[in-house]
Amino acid sequence: MIMAYVAQFFWGWLLASLLLGLAMGWISVVQRGEGVTGAWGRALWALVGVLLALAVSQVVPGRPGYWLDLGLVMFGLYLAGCVVGSWLRARVVARTAPPA
Repeated sequence: MIMAYVAQFFWGWLLASLLLGLAMGWISVVQRGEGVTGAWGRALWALVGVLLALAVSQVVPGRPGYWLDLGLVMFGLYLAGCVVGSWLRARVVARTAPPA
């Protein structure tokens, strides 16, 4: 029920986070580096897991829980936009690249 309210009331902010992710995915330089690995990577995944568990179990009451849900949805849409933007850029660059 609360997610329908979030989507209806904050549709502009949700769309903006998706479009911002799309733009960042498009303009970012794709590099095949190591990324976040090791202890930092495990800590970030643990943080995401804890935040998702708190949101799903609805342990955080009131306004902070509402902000948590909204933030997680916006972050997810931003990441989805980043993935789509970088995929589209890779498709366009691959299509316009001269044959080897």
